[in-house]
Amino acid sequence: MQPTPLHASRDREIESLAEFDEVVSKHGSLAHLRVQAVDLTARTTDLLSLDTAGAVFLGCPMDPDAAARVRAAGALVFPPVPGLPFDPYRGLLYSPAELFDGLDVDYEATPDARAYAWFQQTKADGDIFASMLRAVHDDAVSDALDELLVGARVVGVMGGHAMARGTQAYEGAARLGRELARAGYTVATGGGPGAMEAANLGAYAAPFDDEMLGEALELLARAPSFVPSITDWARAAFDVRERWPSGGASVGIPTWFYGHEPPNAFAAHIAKYFANATREDGLLARSNAGVVFLPGAAGTVQEIFDNATPNYYESRGEPTPMVLVNRAHWTEKHPTWPLLQSLARERAMESRIALVDRIEDAPDALKRLAG
Repeated sequence: MQPTPLHASRDREIESLAEFDEVVSKHGSLAHLRVQAVDLTARTTDLLSLDTAGAVFLGCPMDPDAAARVRAAGALVFPPVPGLPFDPYRGLLYSPAELFDGLDVDYEATPDARAYAWFQQTKADGDIFASMLRAVHDDAVSDALDELLVGARVVGVMGGHAMARGTQAYEGAARLGRELARAGYTVATGGGPGAMEAANLGAYAAPFDDEMLGEALELLARAPSFVPSITDWARAAFDVRERWPSGGASVGIPTWFYGHEPPNAFAAHIAKYFANATREDGLLARSNAGVVFLPGAAGTVQEIFDNATPNYYESRGEPTPMVLVNRAHWTEKHPTWPLLQSLARERAMESRIALVDRIEDAPDALKRLAG
């Protein structure tokens, strides 16, 4: 009997041991498949007997005899890279528990902090091998993010990292994230502190009642900022998660380029990148149901025009909604709105931009623009 062929590119990727066993049982072949970061040391018998022609093994620990055999049979094997604080071939996005493992000791002991330290060191060295590993890692993260978001209606929520817990603005951003999640959207943020954390918190709180969100906000306000202690700030978030487990899912897309800003623990799925340009463009490109821009500074202004440019040229197809929140902020403090209006005039994107005074008005504006 001939093994069942696999045609779709996504079907060719094996990202867990359970998936490996399922594919072997169903198809009886590993030919032309891609196996990402799966520990195969207990699957030597399979590797010694199955067809592996054209297969690619990315960072998969395996018995030396098995590695020699699959190479001889026509597979390409990229062995694990020792000594790294991250896996460049990972097949899945990060979880908060994974990035913050070791927080019970101190934030500096976590994989997140160690990856940032590695990035700083290798960036200073100018090591081409390290830059290649960063590029491979970021491409693997993008692949995992695309797989996660298939069929999702994604709304991006952008805003500054300086928004402190315990403020009215933070609570408003959390309520926005909750309303968007309850409306069936996947909330995606830059994955960091401030407005980003608040929106991810709101999505996490979506299955619970108002009392939960109120109490969670009070608990978090005891550590209002990641400065001076990331450890205390992050522990407060995990205290909330432990008190109310099984919260709603959302996506955070942070970067080690701004590694002094830690990721927040309320995004269930964290796509963390080394390259900030890849991260920013990818976040906006995947926000297919629109973007809400909360008050921010240079980073948020950049994101507004990073999003406006493909809407202006329609390079990603039909323009997507853009909602700016806080009229005074975007017309006086950082007068971005007048320029956005002038760019949009007499173009398809003109009917897809809005400026609202209150954060509570953002969901209705988003729906109106989408309609």
